[in-house]
Amino acid sequence: MKNVRRKDREIGRIEAIKILETAEYGVLSTVGSDGQPYGMPLSYVYKGDALYFHCAIAGHKLDNIAHNSNVSFCAVGRTKVLPDSFGTEYESTVIFGNAVEIQGAERDSALVWLLEKYCADYVTEGLKYIELKDKATKVIKMVIRHMSGKARR
Repeated sequence: MKNVRRKDREIGRIEAIKILETAEYGVLSTVGSDGQPYGMPLSYVYKGDALYFHCAIAGHKLDNIAHNSNVSFCAVGRTKVLPDSFGTEYESTVIFGNAVEIQGAERDSALVWLLEKYCADYVTEGLKYIELKDKATKVIKMVIRHMSGKARR
């Protein structure tokens, strides 16, 4: 696994995790059976050194994961364009790992964690919504093998 090329912009694991914990969304990248890369933005939650997201029960993303469970994910934190210096301040975390469908108590917990992150004021209503949509939802866990962070501040 390659590390960050610009060592002067590399950030430590604690900062990289903080970005994962606070970013609103990230981009999951997969590869299909035809070799075509596929990146899609998604909502997620980071817990216990793993990343969790939910999705429909069928689709391109799941087809690709079934073909090759090796995936990468990029979360971007704060950014600021610096037009006068032709640059950008940014912070990001990139992770590599394996995506697997989860079920049972871990699945239920991941859905609650997503509610807590994105709908903290509506958890009670969200629990009812989860129950209503349960059969139409899969939950995927990304088991992290490698993490790197980078920032220009």
